[in-house]
Amino acid sequence: MSTYFSDVPAIAYEGPQSSNPLAFKWYDKDRLVLGKRMEDHLRFAACYWHSFCWNGSDPFGHDGTFERPWQRVADPMAAARMKADAAFDFFSRLGAPYYCFHDRDVAPEGSTPRASVNHLHEMVDVLQAKQAATGMKLLWGTANLFSHRRFMSGASTNPDPEVFALAALQVKEAMDATLKLGGENYVLWGGREGYETLLNTRMGQELDQMGRFLNMVVDYKHKIGFKGAILIEPKPREPSKHQYDFDTATVFGFLQRHGLDKEIKVNIEGNHATLSGHSFEHEVATALDLGIFGSIDMNRGDMQCGWDTDQFPNNIPETALVMYLILQGGGFTTGGLNFDSKVRRQSIDAEDMFHGHIGGMDVSARALLIAEQMVIDGQLARHVEARYAGWNTPFGHDLMAGRLGLDQVATRALDRNQDTRPVSGRQELLENLLNRYL
Repeated sequence: MSTYFSDVPAIAYEGPQSSNPLAFKWYDKDRLVLGKRMEDHLRFAACYWHSFCWNGSDPFGHDGTFERPWQRVADPMAAARMKADAAFDFFSRLGAPYYCFHDRDVAPEGSTPRASVNHLHEMVDVLQAKQAATGMKLLWGTANLFSHRRFMSGASTNPDPEVFALAALQVKEAMDATLKLGGENYVLWGGREGYETLLNTRMGQELDQMGRFLNMVVDYKHKIGFKGAILIEPKPREPSKHQYDFDTATVFGFLQRHGLDKEIKVNIEGNHATLSGHSFEHEVATALDLGIFGSIDMNRGDMQCGWDTDQFPNNIPETALVMYLILQGGGFTTGGLNFDSKVRRQSIDAEDMFHGHIGGMDVSARALLIAEQMVIDGQLARHVEARYAGWNTPFGHDLMAGRLGLDQVATRALDRNQDTRPVSGRQELLENLLNRYL
């Protein structure tokens, strides 16, 4: 049977010397990395929305540039089934073990809330059959609470409690779908959970509404026996002027305030990190140090643009640092590496979708191998350990254990009556060390 991707063979590993654009150069799924298969370290996922829902449109070209056959079908449910056929054909040829979706990616909005629910139920049965036939697994599901006009003023943060209720319906159904499909996480991204102007906004009330909503989500997770993680995906802005889940540290403070810091983790996206003024590795390090690291959306932004360009990753040094941190933190548990990435709107051929994912998977695999070298060699870790060695002394232990008060520490400094000689941070040495691994 001819399909949209019939001309593309199953993607195989051919090694770094291969010149085949439809082959992996670095992603060898069965290669052992620190005693574990590469596939099990990386846990790659392809996303439904960018590859199968976006039509290549932008604010200056609403008709789009792509000619995906499922996007030209008049009946929304027939289009959804055709889209599922194409998606799982793509997933199978690519060889990524997982996928991710929003509810409205896989099932169209209906004329009423009940019709929308029925559409989702029908398509979940289709997806379940596709998973059984292909062996694909669901990394995470989520609900689209930002595209429909009802959510223009937010979902859980909306000034109208009836919109809050409709958002609750969507999330409840998306969580049910994720559970039925064996999803390993459930993600919440609040593109409209913020404000455009404070002139018409009660920010404190909206934050309390969001806290109540998230507590309801966690309660429902336990009620239905969902064993996966609940993840928030931070982003500072776009489409809102200011989003309440600005970055990982902001999310952690919010979770603590609402008693959710042991229940919810974060899904960190590379492009969202840079939009918030941070590096990708900063956000990953913050999440690991705060104990809320869950999963990542792998992509990159254009440093000359102030918006979310969602490009496939191609920065090996940056990705290697992210992988190094994840390895040091114990690796993924329920999370994984989802390509929240899209081809450029001029990349209109079916093969372009494969080129983007192959490149992203190879960059991530090569970065993992570099991170493995960094772990085995241990030089970077030893430099950091030596820098903080003073805190591993009896005095350092007493300070951190709270056994000394401010006045006692001040007395020690006076009794010693000597300044301390600064020690070099050796940044240039460490940057050269990183380049050696590359």
